Amino acid sequence: MIIKDLNVFPLSLPMKQSFRISGGTVGDKNQGAPHVYVNIVSEDGMEGWGEARPSHRWSYETLETVVSTIENYIKPAIVGKRADDLSSIHQFMDGEISSGISKGQPICKAAIDTALYDLIGRSSQKTLSELWFGKSMQCTPLSYLISTRDPNEAAEKARYAKENGFQGVDVKIGFQVEQDMEILEAVKAEVPDQFFRVDANQGYTLPDAIKAAKRMEQIGVDVFEQPLLANDLLGHREVRRKSFIPIALDESIWSPSDVLQAIRLEACDYAVIKLTKMGGFTGAKLAGEIAKEANLGLLGGGLTESTLGLTSSAHLFNYLEIKLPSDLNGPFFLEDDPIRNKGSIVNGSIMLPNGYGNGCEVDFKKLEKYKIQG
Repeated sequence: MIIKDLNVFPLSLPMKQSFRISGGTVGDKNQGAPHVYVNIVSEDGMEGWGEARPSHRWSYETLETVVSTIENYIKPAIVGKRADDLSSIHQFMDGEISSGISKGQPICKAAIDTALYDLIGRSSQKTLSELWFGKSMQCTPLSYLISTRDPNEAAEKARYAKENGFQGVDVKIGFQVEQDMEILEAVKAEVPDQFFRVDANQGYTLPDAIKAAKRMEQIGVDVFEQPLLANDLLGHREVRRKSFIPIALDESIWSPSDVLQAIRLEACDYAVIKLTKMGGFTGAKLAGEIAKEANLGLLGGGLTESTLGLTSSAHLFNYLEIKLPSDLNGPFFLEDDPIRNKGSIVNGSIMLPNGYGNGCEVDFKKLEKYKIQG
């Protein structure tokens, strides 16, 4: 199975609503959301699809860097190579785009890795679960994302989540402690029994994070995600020591080695597994397996990927047996994407498409419609 060609499709997908975190707006309703689809073709005519979802307010990668890196560096390095030799493919990619403190351009590389897995699955007529010798699942539970500075709107969204069967909510905070706590109190009053995940996206200082964590104990929050800057593992350890709220790390964990470092420093109780930030299945699967062996909790997350990335993530979370509802929030913000067989959300869970590989079918008319020209 030799790689014959690689095609890159920079896209701007329409959004239902804008999406803001403590670092800024990561998706604008008026501008659309940046996504990059990658298509890899083998010499025998089989194809695989992968997705990158860059966001410059969340990481340093942009749509422009993803496209130029793939076209100018990664494509020349892997065309002509074996598609099923993933270890060598990653060596080629890492040789072209070197790592620093974390893996070099993991969001970009994730599109390649996931496309290759899709290609391998389709060529061997196996689902992703079958490739990993795991059990297949028809659906995966979602948490309902709440991102607003208005307590009344937060309460309304929480009621919607409860009425529509969502087993958990994920509330974005990290702005100002007192206002954030008002949001959390309003949500908790509406969904007292749902899994309550709170994400500050690196927005707090250490004193504010400790203050917020102590308030969350009283409110009844289940997990406090990424209160401090990504590189402040010792600060996260301090928050753990001064509160009883379990701490989850997201932006601090980009690779399996980051999981090991968090374990050594006792910096968290949960590791957030995100397919895109971990360079694709290869890195995310290993990171999740290491965390499980260390008895850390696992949370599933996403970067408002389209159906393509969301479905791939759901397959991985099913393999890792992540039981808690996952923050795969693309359907809450994206109006449309270039996938024909979108999974519907029923009782707070998203139905996964049937088929080999990731199971997604690309709509080429919509791919062309949303492609950024120029």
